[in-house]
Amino acid sequence: MDMKERMNRWRLILGQESQKDFEQMNSGQTLELSAEQWMMDQALAAIYNTPANGGFGSGGQGAGKGPSNPQVTRWLGDVRTLFDKDLVKIVQADAMERCGLKQLIFEPELLENLEPDMNLAATILLLKDQVPKRSKESVREFMKKIVEEINRLLESDIKRAVTAAVNRRQHSPVPSASALDFQTTIRRGIKNYRPELKKIIPEHYYFFDRTSVTAANKYTIILDVDQSGSMGESVIYSSIMSCILASMAAVKTRIVAFDTEVVDLTDKCQDPVDLLFGFQLGGGTDINKSVAYCSQFIENPKKTLLFLISDLMEGGNRGALLRRLSQLKDDGVTVVCLLAIADGGKPYYDAQMSAKIAGMGIPCFACSPQKLPELLERSLKGQDLFAMAGEK
Repeated sequence: MDMKERMNRWRLILGQESQKDFEQMNSGQTLELSAEQWMMDQALAAIYNTPANGGFGSGGQGAGKGPSNPQVTRWLGDVRTLFDKDLVKIVQADAMERCGLKQLIFEPELLENLEPDMNLAATILLLKDQVPKRSKESVREFMKKIVEEINRLLESDIKRAVTAAVNRRQHSPVPSASALDFQTTIRRGIKNYRPELKKIIPEHYYFFDRTSVTAANKYTIILDVDQSGSMGESVIYSSIMSCILASMAAVKTRIVAFDTEVVDLTDKCQDPVDLLFGFQLGGGTDINKSVAYCSQFIENPKKTLLFLISDLMEGGNRGALLRRLSQLKDDGVTVVCLLAIADGGKPYYDAQMSAKIAGMGIPCFACSPQKLPELLERSLKGQDLFAMAGEK
């Protein structure tokens, strides 16, 4: 190890306040940290700096509010990526003591009184292995509240969208609210518009036939989900969407999680909370390996929809990933890259990789949860998603 590397390491240990001292020792020359060392410095400063120096908490006033800040969730993921496992344990333990994370997550009474919050839910998933036995039930109940809230937002619309796309030509005399063919009902009932009510009063309601889809022509929907630390909110929405889809006989659903390893979580889709706790947020990323794994489940390419949910910060073979995605598209698979599934905010992603994938004709964009039903319907119908990507 040369002198420059030694000085950089000591600079990381002693913090930003020591910068000038090291520059004086280095004959006035600027001490430059590498990009990775700079990220390490920011991650360490967040918990070891005083509040005046910009840390997100060091035991001062308001420390218990740390988990409601998205910065904390990303920080926990960054720490797992930047440091080895033994050091991560030490840093996370310090963070919980200094920033109030332990107080919120490890105290059942406090957790039970918290309103459902996506950022805190993502933080809980990051720290799930450190939750003590006495708090596990409270943590599970908190996550259940999140699931129920998102289900209320998405379930009926997702089921309607899939039914409309898969069975759009067949109708059934059996009424079902989730199978209502809105487009046909409105189109054929427009003549019965009542100006005084400002409403259409249909003479007849049209419902899609739930039984018309056979096993041979079912669509396969694969969700390939990046479980790196910054993807916490996307993981939660992806999990719940996959459980909704898995409950539908009209489609075959598979959900896969990846970092540098690949884990198939499809068998956990019966319980969304179990599925969420099957994810292990944090760590590196090998997207190519995961897409290769998912490829084995493509039986009928033209009836397969692959959602790659990732910030595209590929740590594996980037060239191989691009070739693999291009081949899937050429084979007829509908591939959609979701950089994030989140409410508002600008997603953090690899813009270069995103541009290359979009250049192959594969849409890459962030999606709000409310847009997921429309995204599913358009994808299954083979409609242009680039137009949707440009919509605000």
